[in-house]
Amino acid sequence: MTLIEDAQTDMRDGYHSGAPGVLASSFAWSAAAASVALLSPQQAVWVLFFCGMFIFPVGVVIGKILGGRATHAKGNPLASLAAANTVWMLLCFPLAFAAQMQMIEWFFPAVLLVIGGRYLTFAVMFGMKIYWLLGFALAAVGLVSGYSRVAPIVSAAAGAGIELVFAVVIFLLHRQWARARTGTAAA
Repeated sequence: MTLIEDAQTDMRDGYHSGAPGVLASSFAWSAAAASVALLSPQQAVWVLFFCGMFIFPVGVVIGKILGGRATHAKGNPLASLAAANTVWMLLCFPLAFAAQMQMIEWFFPAVLLVIGGRYLTFAVMFGMKIYWLLGFALAAVGLVSGYSRVAPIVSAAAGAGIELVFAVVIFLLHRQWARARTGTAAA
């Protein structure tokens, strides 16, 4: 096994292949979609922003509830990729905020593009091609939603739905991987 494969195995093992974080992100998108429906698109922008700050901690809690470490080994070289991609994502949010100042219908599509791009690096961090599909699915919906100027609830709900479906698939893939790795029925 190579150094990168060892690091990916550690990330997959420590974070349930990233599924808890994807699930937590779908919760944030769901809260934003509900806020669009119940409050206003402008308030939903802030709901997504504030809920987004809790995606990692909520993902850690979900991972621990599932019996995982919810962390990586000290010295894992992929930890710096995770940190760098988080900073990149945060630096992109002002662009999404500026887009919504021009047209509120552009905010959620812009964030879908940012988050989709972020998930592409997860393919390397976890060594799972499913993250290419997740990233491109979010980006495609972001592009179509932005160009079509769909109602904010549509793009927010699409983000929630896509991430929920992929969270389930990634949980199942992780379980299959863990069983194969340990040769046991429990994962």
